[in-house]
Amino acid sequence: MRKLNGKRVAALVCEGFEQVELMDPRTALEDEGARVDVVSPAPRRVRAWKFTDWGKAVRVDVRLEHADARSYDALLLPGGVINPDKLRLHHEAIRFIRKFVEADKPIAAICHGPWTLINADHVRGKTMTSWPSLEVDLRNAGANWVDRQVVRDGKLVTSRKPDDIPAFNAEMIELFAEQAPVSARAQQLRV
Repeated sequence: MRKLNGKRVAALVCEGFEQVELMDPRTALEDEGARVDVVSPAPRRVRAWKFTDWGKAVRVDVRLEHADARSYDALLLPGGVINPDKLRLHHEAIRFIRKFVEADKPIAAICHGPWTLINADHVRGKTMTSWPSLEVDLRNAGANWVDRQVVRDGKLVTSRKPDDIPAFNAEMIELFAEQAPVSARAQQLRV
């Protein structure tokens, strides 16, 4: 039995997300049975950054303006420098992230991905990690920043860099598996 059968995950990205930080976690989630939707303010496709140059273009499954956080069980925030820097200035993206925070749904962020969590007011009091250049930003926003491969604090998983993806994926899958699927919660509310 796959751990994430029936789960829906939103992967929030815009132009310049780090290719491996979306593709590898998405594959790991899908291999465990999750449905992963690429959510973006971009209309049809969004280009990845691949370490030092532009990478693949990925199809957008749901435009951000049409995305409803209530339809998802969890949120994935890939990094890359360009992607979260743009997203944290996009009011609808921050509002979307806050909906997951308010609903106490699990969130996994890697590399520069935690930058958006600062703007969504979801780092104060959290122990977390990130790409090293975010350390001061996260500390200034009230986080307890640590230099570890992967960190879990409640329903938040963070990781530092592409080399840490195997550990990130394992911890993200465990966290997401604990969340009852949206469809199951909707049935419970109807009873």
